[in-house]
This record gives sequence, C-alpha cells and structure tokens, in this order.
Amino acid sequence: MNRNDAINIVKPVLTEVRYEHTLRVADTAVMLAEAHQGSIRQAELAGLLHDYAKYHSKQEMVRWIKSTTLPKDLLDYHHELWHAPVGAKMLRLIHGVTDRAVLDAIYYHTTGRAHMTQLDMIVFVADYTEPGRDFPGVDQVREASRNDLVYASWLALKNTVIYLAGNESGIYPDTLHAYNDLTKYVKGGQ
Repeated sequence: MNRNDAINIVKPVLTEVRYEHTLRVADTAVMLAEAHQGSIRQAELAGLLHDYAKYHSKQEMVRWIKSTTLPKDLLDYHHELWHAPVGAKMLRLIHGVTDRAVLDAIYYHTTGRAHMTQLDMIVFVADYTEPGRDFPGVDQVREASRNDLVYASWLALKNTVIYLAGNESGIYPDTLHAYNDLTKYVKGGQ
C-alpha cells in the first residue's frame, strides 16, 4: 500500500480537521523515522491510517469489540481508546492491510504497550507531538523526540497518566504497562 492508497482509505471517513491532523501525524512520523533510522514507509503508512476508525459510531465499535478477538475490557474504558484497536482490526479485515508492525503501531497509538517497538513509539509520539498539538508538556516531548525516542515516549506516557489520574479517569492497563516498562529504561534498569 502506498501513500495515495492510504489517503483514499482515510479521507472519506475523517472530518477535514482530522484529515489535516492525520497528514501532520504522517509527516511527523516520517521525520521521526528519518531521525531514528526507522522505516519511513511504515511510519508514513501507520501515521496516515492511525485514526481510520475515529469517527465510526460507538455502536459500530462496540460491535467490532464484541464480535472479534479484541479485548472485551476495552468496553470498561473511555470510548476514545476504542478507535485504535478497532481501526487496526478493520484495516486488516476490510482493507487487507497485512503489515503487522503497521497494524500494531495503529493499535497502540492511544495507549502504548509494554515492549513498544520503534514504530510503535514513532507513531505514538508523532500523534502526541504533531505541530497542531498545543497542551502542557507537548513542547518538552517534541524536543526530546529529536534525540531520544524512548525518553519522548516515556514523557508522553507520564503526562498522560498524570492527566488521566488528575481527572479521576480510568487508565487502560496497556498504558500503565507501557509507562512502567519505559520507566525501567529511562531510570537505568531500576
């Protein structure tokens, strides 16, 4: 699948604002892949496809979660998390995307996971730091991402955990596992 194929899949299902975000995420993912010697093709593809299911209805996403092998505990957490795993599943089953690394990066772009791959981190950080984002802590993650993708991912996860806890929101287990896993690396194996 090339850039135009991916755009033809996502553009019809996204708002104009979300489509522009998607292009910025893809561009940021490419920049991060270049900076960290990652796969530019995979980074761009995952960046373009990452929000494919963002505007599918909650009912449709619930159907996908209940009727496939997706974890049922997703339903216990905020619906904003659902579009990532549902999107990865839909892209594989409906659009024939078979690149497991790309699908995983899409699947985990909202939560992270323990043992994140380089591509997982590239898409996670690209979505968090694309130039249209403006919230407390984003500039620090942006700066870190230029030199240290692991540290940037850890900072983004730390900010996310603090934000969710501060709002008394549930934190999906994958996010906690990702944070704990990367904390070991950032703190030197402690």
